[in-house]
Order: sequence, then structure tokens, then C-alpha cells
Amino acid sequence: MSTEIHGIIAYPVTPFGADGGIDTAALTGLVDTLVNTGAHAIAPLGSTGEAAYLSEDEFDTVVEATVDAVGGRVPVIVGAGDLTTANTIRRARKAEQAGATAVMVLPVSYWKLNDREIATHYAAIGAAIGIPIMAYNNPATSGVDMSPELLVQMFGDVDNLTMVKESTGDLNRMLALRELSGGQLPYYNGSNPLVLDALTAGATGWCTAAPNLRPQPCLDLYAAVRAGDTERARVIYDELAPLLRFIVAGGLPSTVKAGLELLGRGVGDPRRPLLPLDDAGRAELRGLLG
Repeated sequence: MSTEIHGIIAYPVTPFGADGGIDTAALTGLVDTLVNTGAHAIAPLGSTGEAAYLSEDEFDTVVEATVDAVGGRVPVIVGAGDLTTANTIRRARKAEQAGATAVMVLPVSYWKLNDREIATHYAAIGAAIGIPIMAYNNPATSGVDMSPELLVQMFGDVDNLTMVKESTGDLNRMLALRELSGGQLPYYNGSNPLVLDALTAGATGWCTAAPNLRPQPCLDLYAAVRAGDTERARVIYDELAPLLRFIVAGGLPSTVKAGLELLGRGVGDPRRPLLPLDDAGRAELRGLLG
């Protein structure tokens, strides 16, 4: 397996069965489809995977089932962020033990963390595991905003903090990461609507749930940018953009699960307090999926 993490990093949803528990068979099928249709990496247990609504046993089940389903064909990046440093370390160690390539850590906190607290949090996680860490900046969901200066500082201080997923939708953040690190810190786009600009500006990959519904345009967009075919990349992006905006605005677990059902690959409803997409949303999504 190549451990280079690049390209389309696909975020699977977490399927739930009729009893409300993890449907491991459906998860295995979904992950296998994502790999077979060309995803360059798989990233379970992010926002799309409803990690915030899982018990620790369920978290572990998803880690094990995903790594097993991938079977070493592409890298696996496990979302391991949690409210406490101790449980983030527990999750990161579980991912490492199961065979994950890397962990992605979102600094989630009820109290707004300052830079010293964030840096100490990541340093403790880095010291506890031997696999790479992707620092995940998404203040809209975590309430914590990490500046480019802090991220580059931690890149230098924490040996295995080797990459950043930037989801603010601010291209200047990515450009600052590149400038401040002298081009040494790989950054990945986590804002679907920004993807064309981000890839064109040098993002190493695109972290996205869109391949659950439309894998080929995602792959084609990445390939076009890599080939320097800006005209083709723009055409692909313009066709894909309405779907990208819709799934983000409607909430990724609800919209992606609804889309999979519309495509004949239902994986259950999202977990409360999230609700299934309403009838108007399903009608709009059906049109976007063609």
C-alpha cells in the first residue's frame, strides 16, 4: 500500500441498521465501492460519518470495519478528535492498532481553547502514537480556529503532525500555510465549494463526501487540475458545484444518506438529533443526481 496521501480523500457515511446500530455489512460495501471507483484514500469518522454521535464501542467498530474493507489498497485516515485529550489519544491509538495510515484530529472543545492549549493537545497526541496526524481546522463545527501561524508552529514542534486539512473556505489560509512553511507543509481542502481554487493553488488533496454520490466527476476534476487543463477543470467544477453546495448546506450525513437511498444504495437514516432529508430536499437532490 502506498502511504502517500493525495487526491480524492473520500468520507463515507456511517450506515445504521433497523435496530439503530452500526450496519457493518453496509459500511463494508460502501467503503469497497469508494475504493473500487477510484478514491485515493478513505477517511471514516469525520463529520460525514457522524462520529460525534457514536459510542466508543461503535467508534471502534467503524475503525475496524473500514480498515478491513480497504484491505491495504489505499490509505485510511481515521477521524479521532474528541472533547478530551485522553479520549482523543484512546481513539488515535485504536486507529493505529487497527492498521490506519494516519489520524485526523479536530480540536473539539466546549471551552474555547487558546493556542497554548491547542499546541499541548496535539503534542500529547503526537507523543502517544507513531502514525501521522492531519490537523483539521474547521471552526464552524469545532468552535476552535487554528491560525496558519499556529499550524506551522506545530508542524515544526510535533514530529508526526505532517499535514493540515483546512475547511474554513478561505483560500488565503492555504496560501499562508504554504508561505509560512516554505512549501513544506501539505494542505488539503475540506471546503467543497472551494475545491477548484484550492487544488489550483496547490492543495495536495480534496477531503470530501461527494464521491459517495458522484465519484467520477470528483476524480476527473482532480486529474484535470493535475494535468494543468484549467478549461476542463472549470467545466467539471461548474457541473458539480450545485451538488457540492447542496450537500454542505443540507448537512452532509442527511444529504448523502438521502442521495444513496435515491441511488438504490440505502444505508439508513442519520442518528438523532439529525433528521432525514425532507421531501422538498429529496426532490431537489433527485434533480441534482440526474
